[in-house]
This record gives sequence, structure tokens and C-alpha cells, in this order.
Amino acid sequence: MKFQNTLSFARELDSQDALAPYRKEFHFPKVNGSEVIYFTGNSLGLQPKRTKAFVDEIMKDWRELAVEGHFYAERSWWDYHERLAKPLAKVVGAKPAEISVMNSLTVNLHLLMVSFYRPTKKRYKILCEEKAFPSDQYMFQSQIKFHKLEISDTLVEIKKREGENFWRTEDVLAKINEIGDELALVLIGGVNYYNGQVFDMKTITRAGKEAGAMVGWDLAHAVGNIQLQLHDWDVDFAAWCSYKYMNSGPGNASGIYVHERYLNRRDIPRFEGWWGTKKETRFLMQPEFDPMETADAWQISNAPVLAVAPYLASLEMFEEVGMQALIKKRNLIVSYLEFILQEIDKEVESSFEIITPQDRGTQLSVFLHGEGRPLFDYLMEKGVITDWREPNVIRLAPAPFYCSYEDMYRFGQILKEGITKK
Repeated sequence: MKFQNTLSFARELDSQDALAPYRKEFHFPKVNGSEVIYFTGNSLGLQPKRTKAFVDEIMKDWRELAVEGHFYAERSWWDYHERLAKPLAKVVGAKPAEISVMNSLTVNLHLLMVSFYRPTKKRYKILCEEKAFPSDQYMFQSQIKFHKLEISDTLVEIKKREGENFWRTEDVLAKINEIGDELALVLIGGVNYYNGQVFDMKTITRAGKEAGAMVGWDLAHAVGNIQLQLHDWDVDFAAWCSYKYMNSGPGNASGIYVHERYLNRRDIPRFEGWWGTKKETRFLMQPEFDPMETADAWQISNAPVLAVAPYLASLEMFEEVGMQALIKKRNLIVSYLEFILQEIDKEVESSFEIITPQDRGTQLSVFLHGEGRPLFDYLMEKGVITDWREPNVIRLAPAPFYCSYEDMYRFGQILKEGITKK
């Protein structure tokens, strides 16, 4: 398709967009009386309008049924989280039994490392990407210290090549090969938060498994954004947050995936609680843990249903649309945004460097050469909600559920205006 940097062309794309009606399904903040151009779905997705009905339902059941809502609400609370397994399995390419929803992301990664990071005297090293998201870095460091190991000897970071802004798959594979039988765990962010790069999870997982290591993925920026096939890729475990592309609300419940080979086993080490025990015996208060036959065995406490309800509301839309339709629009709208940036770059004195490689999802990270924080502030004042990262990178994530092609055009005009007015 030959793009044009015109309002009429952008509106023509919107008129052909099968997902365009879903824009009206979301609440948009307003700046100066107009809906914002929202580029931070990679940080916090917009609120779906249907969310309120799901939360109100629980509030009504709590008001009218009180404790009996656990069993007699239309969506009973004691198994509320189980309703998310089937739609989430479609999103991440798993079997429903391999999915559970609980806690928050870093909590779940810690809990999963109890099961899947079991260092020995010989096999103890962890492989991750250079400058992983800080929460992951802190998690790695604390886990290593918990096992009384040295961080400098245990944690191995895959670095980018000098002068490049992305990781090369061959470098990841070479590092796995180099560590060899000392490698205990590969745990990488499937989509890098800073540059938006999508790692070749299938290839890296296979290499890690061949080396004898466990392989897990932090999918915070991947779920609801890219095509995943966790089961077929033979991934051991994964976890993700739900408040970015999944639109479930700030700090909301995390999802986990555990490959079926580890299910219904009593010999798996894990931290356990009563909500991971079989439903049939849970309320018999037996002294010994009897694990669920699904990933729910990693549940510790009963689900916070008021938090899980917005996640279920959002997943209802994912069920209606499907990942293929979202990915199709994602590819087109990100390409159009890239075109807009290239066109504006020709018209201004500054230069833009897109540091996101072609292996990408919804996000473009743009290095604004010659610009600084004032340009970001100008964009925000004009109702362009984007994200600033030092030294002078803006992250742009046009979520396909609610961003329009007209948004991309209007952003380009505001960006040009902000640079020329400086």
C-alpha cells in the first residue's frame, strides 16, 4: 500500500478498518476539551466501557448476597478466575489447563522461580537481556542472593553490539552455547520495554532447552500485542501483567503459564496455599496439600474478584475480535505511523531515528536527535499522551483496539508544529 500523509487518506484507512467500532468501546481522557491521542497502551491501556458492568455485578452480589456470593453469585467468586483461562489460552497459545490468573507480575515471577530456578553446584547461571526492566533486575539479584550465590558470577547479560540498538538472535544463541551446562535458566522479556524489539522466542527456547536449562519469558509487553505459541514452543513457564495491551486496569492481576508437563505433580517445589488445592477437598481443611491438576496449583490465595473482573471484561473483547485481527491492524497502523515519522523528518531540521527493529509489535521507540524534554512536554500539552525515556526517546504504541489512523496523521502535524515552534 502506498501511504499518504494527508487527513483524507488517514480517514479513508479508518473507513476500511474492521476494528474501528471498538474505539467507541473505550473511555478517552480529554485535553483542552478533545480526546487525546493515546500512545501509552504499552504502559496502561484505556478503560473499556463494559468494565463498569462487570465490577458493578460483583458489588451488587456483595451487597445482596454477602458471603454467599462465593457460591451463589451468577459468576461465583470461588472459581471466578477460572473463567479467564480459556480466552487467555487463545491469546498466548496455550492449553487452558496451563493458565492461571493471580497476584501481580513480579510476585508471580518470584513464585515461578521457586519452581523453575533450582541451582546446583554446576548448573546455576541465569541468562537475561542487558538492562532488563528494573523489576526483573531486582528479582534476579534477590533470587541469586537468596540462594547465596554471587550476582557477578551467576547473572549473565546478553549485550547489544557496539553502535546497535537491538539484540541479535545469533548472539543470544552463542551465549547459551558458551555457558553450556552451567546454564540453569533463560529468562528474558519477550518484547523489550525500551526499544520494542520482539525476541525470537521459539528459537531461543529451543536452544535453551537443548542446553539443559529451564526457559521462561516475561511477557509484560507481549501479551495482547504479538502472536504467541507458548505450548508449541515448549516454553517451561511465563508470566505477564494485564494492564498494558490487555486493558484490565492499573496494577491489575497477572497471568501465568506453566507447561502441562509440570501439572498434576506433587514433586514440583513451589510455595503453596489453600487455593492451589483441589476444589473437591479445599473446604475439608485437610492438613496436606493436594494440588489442582492445572496451573491453578500455583495459586496461593483466593482471587481478588474486584480486580479480576475488569480483566474478564477485556478478554470478552479479545474473544470477539481474535488476535489475528488485532495483529493485522497493528501491522498496518504501525507502518503508517512509521511513514508519518519519515515524512515529518523530511520537513524539519531535527532528525528521527527509529530504534525499534523490524521484529516488532505495536511499539515504535524514536530517538529525537536535537530535541529534548520540551518537545515531549509540548506534545503532552497538545493532548498527545506518549512516554519519555532518557536520553531523548519517545515510545509510541498505537494500540489497535482504540487508536485510529487519523490519530497518526494528527500526531505528525502536532510533532511538526512542536519542532518548528521551538
